[in-house]
Formats: sequence, C-alpha cells, structure tokens
Amino acid sequence: MSAETRQPTGFTEFDRVLGGGAVVGSVVLVGGDPGIGKSTLLLQTAERAARAGGVVLYVSAEESVPQIKLRAERLGAASPLLYLLAEVNLEAILQAAGRLRPAMLIVDSIQTVHSGDVPSSPGSVVQVRECAAGLIRLAKDQGIATFIVGHVTKEGALAGPRVLEHLVDTVLAFEGDRHHAYRILRATKNRFGSTNEIGVFEMAGGGLVEVPNPSAAFLSGRPEAAPGSVVVCAIEGTRSLLVEVQALTIPSSFGTPRRTAAGVDYNRLLVLLAVLERRGGLQLSGQDVYASVAGGISVDEPAADLGIAAAVASSLRNRPVDPRAVVVGEVGLAGEVRAVPQVERRLAEAARLGFGRAVVPRIESLKGPAGLELTRVGDLTEALRALL
Repeated sequence: MSAETRQPTGFTEFDRVLGGGAVVGSVVLVGGDPGIGKSTLLLQTAERAARAGGVVLYVSAEESVPQIKLRAERLGAASPLLYLLAEVNLEAILQAAGRLRPAMLIVDSIQTVHSGDVPSSPGSVVQVRECAAGLIRLAKDQGIATFIVGHVTKEGALAGPRVLEHLVDTVLAFEGDRHHAYRILRATKNRFGSTNEIGVFEMAGGGLVEVPNPSAAFLSGRPEAAPGSVVVCAIEGTRSLLVEVQALTIPSSFGTPRRTAAGVDYNRLLVLLAVLERRGGLQLSGQDVYASVAGGISVDEPAADLGIAAAVASSLRNRPVDPRAVVVGEVGLAGEVRAVPQVERRLAEAARLGFGRAVVPRIESLKGPAGLELTRVGDLTEALRALL
C-alpha cells in the first residue's frame, strides 16, 4: 500500500499502530473499557485531521452536540472543518456523510446506531451487523477513512456479533487503568499493517498526550534501592520498553498463602515461585506474594521471568537489587536461565537510559553496547547471587 493512500491521524503514536496512518476507505473499530478515553482520542484525532485541511464528520449516537462541543472546547479541539452530528439513525448518518463527503468519519458508537430497515432494538446482533455493513459500504464507495467506536463486555471482549470484527479492516484495543495516567493502543487485527506495534499515551488535563519515550515515563518515580524492585526490558512490536517489576512477600496469616499478580501472568508467577523454592532454595510456602508492574501496563513475555523471580527474592531477603541493573531472561523449570529474542535491542534501550549493568543469559556471542557491563548467568541461583 503506497504512502499516498494513507491519511495521518495527527498522532504519531496512532499512526504507528495503524501502520503509517489511516488507509483511505478503510474501517477501523476501536474498543476499550468505559471511561478509558476512546471518545477523547477520536475527538482529538478528528481535530488534528481537520486542522490538516480535511473535512471531518464526528457522529455521536450517545451525546448531544452541546455536550461534544463542551468537551471539544476543553480539549482545544475546535476547527471550522470539524462537523458534529448527534444522530442515531443510520440512514440519516449516511445521508449527511453523502452530502458532506468528509475525508474522515467517526461514529461513536456502533451499539447505539440503528437502521429503520431492521425491526430490532439498537445494540442487537442484527442491528450492529447491518449498521456496520452500511458504514463499510459508505467508506469503500466514497473513500472515507472511517473510525467506529465499539463497546466491550465486562470480560473485555468487543460487544456484539463476532462478525463485526471480521467485517472491519482494523481492530484496535485502547487499554489501561483508569487509576493510572498511561494508556496503550494496540492492534489485534490490521489488514494494512502489523499487529505488533503499540502506541503509548498519557491522560492529562487537556486530553491525551503522546509519550514518545515510554521507558523513561514508566520508570519515573521508581524508588531508589528498594527491596523487591527490578527493571526488566520487554519488547512490544519494534519498541523496547523498560518497566519496573515490583514484588512484596509477607508471612501468611492463613494456612494457604495468597498470590496476587497485576500486570504479570498469574500462572507464570506460580511457576516461578515453585522454581524459586525448588531450585533457588527460597522458602515461599508460608509467604503471601504480591507481584505487579508499575505504571498500570502488562508484561506477559517470558523475557520478564528472571526479573520477576529476582524481585520476589529481593523482597524475601529484604535486599535491594542494584538500581543500575536491568534484568533479561527466561527461567525454565530446571532453574536454567534461557535466551530470549532481540537481546541486543533490549540492551541498547537500557544503555540509552543510562543503566550500567545487565544480567543476561549466558550467550557468549552476545556483545553489549558501550558503557553497559554484561553479567552472564546460567541458572537461577547464579543470577540471584549476582543480583543480591
């Protein structure tokens, strides 16, 4: 797909996830929890696209025009080329878009739009499917980059028929914790780009702000020389992210110890605790263990195993890990530290942020960047000895 067929959203992070911008005539479905910032993101995108010279039609089937205008003024998202329409009827939306012929169309949300030709209530399977099909036909026929907001269920899946995700070209998930400022935009389906890229935003008083250096943002506020705190490097698409893994162990007050995970895989945490007790000699059977990733993001790749294990051991022994060290490695059931992909890229990010030491698997051919000392370890016991 040539670059000329793409329309920039005005957000570099958004364009990264889409593969370089919204393809003309494509349909993008954006889902996320209530209040996470989907409407804010798309309203700011609409304003930036209008500011670039394209006509944008923002259709809200949930709010009135005065409500949207108030939010737009708060976000500074007013533009003479940005048109607002409060409408729930599909035929009226298609007619307005046909007259205006916008370069970008945003519909918020598909579950509240209904067609007069379908004898069922808004949000039903038939209504959602038919309304989405009508918007897709409009986008393809007139070459309009179209964004559709979709509700999610309490389990986090997109509400409505599964065919909705098959019909659209791209499915985006806007993730994050409403109690944290950071939001992650990721693609779960993309016909015009990779599904491995993520975009990072911060919710500020004036709306969403791009985070061009997520590693520095995620590590801000990190305590110095605190037991149970370890920095690991994760890979998201082509981006390396340094994040802080924290662990806390306390004697259990009940017969069965409690394990709690936030931002790390719960089952993986249980496996690592078993390996720490069996292979690392740590007595964890009488300890409640809490593990989390600071910043409200999730890290589920095996490369974080060694960092999680080190954080638990650090908390149990009440010894801080070297604050200048970053930890990378997968831990096997035999206690061995195994190689992970793209180690060089991870180490380059650590060196860029000023870390002076990296604990990595024993890969003799591995060469670190200048100024970064490599400590190669073969098993969990050796790694804990080097870190603690």
